[in-house]
Amino acid sequence: MIGALDFALRGFDELNTRELYALLRLRQEVFVIEQHCAYLDADGIDLQSWHLLGRDEQGALRAYLRIVPPGLKYTEPSIGRVISAGAVRGSGAGRALMVEGVAHAGRLFPGLGLRISAQARLQRFYEGFGFVAEGAEYLEDNIPHVEMARRP
Repeated sequence: MIGALDFALRGFDELNTRELYALLRLRQEVFVIEQHCAYLDADGIDLQSWHLLGRDEQGALRAYLRIVPPGLKYTEPSIGRVISAGAVRGSGAGRALMVEGVAHAGRLFPGLGLRISAQARLQRFYEGFGFVAEGAEYLEDNIPHVEMARRP
């Protein structure tokens, strides 16, 4: 069983090369290999985003998300690339990650809501953080998604 994660928030230019490598590797392991999703991960949005890294006791990256400033992807700030490593799924790491992510987004962009493009199978998970589905389900990279918003 994995213990509590230690979270750190970094702007892109604050990431060291090892942190950048670890987060890109985790994103590829989950989205590209595990979910069989071929897409351009280096979409340019990382450069202006905040990156939340969740490490275990040994320092291994186990959870990650990015907080995107308003106006880049949506009118509101958004949270994306939400990942828990397979080794920590079911341990509460994903919940802890989202709690931290929502809190940091609120501090970075006070008074603004949040918007996400959620995998449809995770809609209930995100509803637990106050997100509400808006609009019809759609395919993004051949995976059903739903747009969700969280009011300030």
